[in-house]
Amino acid sequence: MFQLLSNTGNMKVQETNPNQNPIRKRSTREIYWLHKEKKSPLSNSVIVWAHNIRSLHNVGAIFRNCDAFGVAELWLSGFTPRPPRPEISKAAIGAEETVKWRSIDRIDEGIAELRLGNVELIALEQTDQSTEIGQYQPETNPVCIVLGNEVTGVDDILLQHCHRALEIPQFGTKHSLNVSVASGIALYALLMARQKTQSS
Repeated sequence: MFQLLSNTGNMKVQETNPNQNPIRKRSTREIYWLHKEKKSPLSNSVIVWAHNIRSLHNVGAIFRNCDAFGVAELWLSGFTPRPPRPEISKAAIGAEETVKWRSIDRIDEGIAELRLGNVELIALEQTDQSTEIGQYQPETNPVCIVLGNEVTGVDDILLQHCHRALEIPQFGTKHSLNVSVASGIALYALLMARQKTQSS
């Protein structure tokens, strides 16, 4: 059994002079101008497809993630709520107005469009053929990350058309992550992989 071995009474904290290069949070204005000219490696090559997401909060958070990582487009299908909804806007902090998004009414037409554009469909799902997301080495072709329902996961209708599945490693007992949290992890991992590919 793990036991934390720390004696706070004997711990020594190194004191620093707060006047010597203190850490300071950047203002919203500073952050905007710092990143204004930066272009995301995902901006021309990554689509996120959210199918049958039930929670308005999750949809808003996915919008926020897509904005943060600069994805090309967000697709919404099935019973996934669409903007404008105040609950989405609140969770997205307005990102639904900055992220390009589309409502996909027919799954088959969406899949056909992706195939025509040589886009690789990748399910973010726990399957018998999943690759751990940290081991995924993306090619240069565009990809579409498919997100599924909070309870049942990626719908079989979409899963059967996916070229591969990626899985986020987990070490607890639930083996479950909130879909918006999972989308953020996946987009960050993909961003790091793309940056590594571009620099090599």
